[in-house]
Amino acid sequence: MTDQPRQPSPPSQPDQPRQVGGGRASLGDFAPKLAELTDDVLFADVWNRPELSARDRSLITVAVLAAGGHTGQLPFHLGRALENGVRRDELIEAITHVTLYAGWPNGMAAMAVAKDALGSDRDEDPTAS
Repeated sequence: MTDQPRQPSPPSQPDQPRQVGGGRASLGDFAPKLAELTDDVLFADVWNRPELSARDRSLITVAVLAAGGHTGQLPFHLGRALENGVRRDELIEAITHVTLYAGWPNGMAAMAVAKDALGSDRDEDPTAS
């Protein structure tokens, strides 16, 4: 094994908005520790690390939730993905791709959630036939 030079740190993502969680707002009075971990670790730390953009993290998160059949969190993360610059067609394609690797039932369930959360083409263009 040879000694290899240390790789430089990835550049920061200065153009992306700081990612903020809503754990305290949604669960703070009921599950304060989970709310704290959600806001302070998951969002304040992990989501804001410079190694991946928020856009990439959103796409990965949607794919993992879809693959695992965790549809309860999908509406929030689909919306967050759009806010972070992932296009609607990219989200649909990611879920389609995941379906073939993670199983048809999980993919179909995720796509149904995506259709509700993102709307159909007809919702966006009333003249579509």
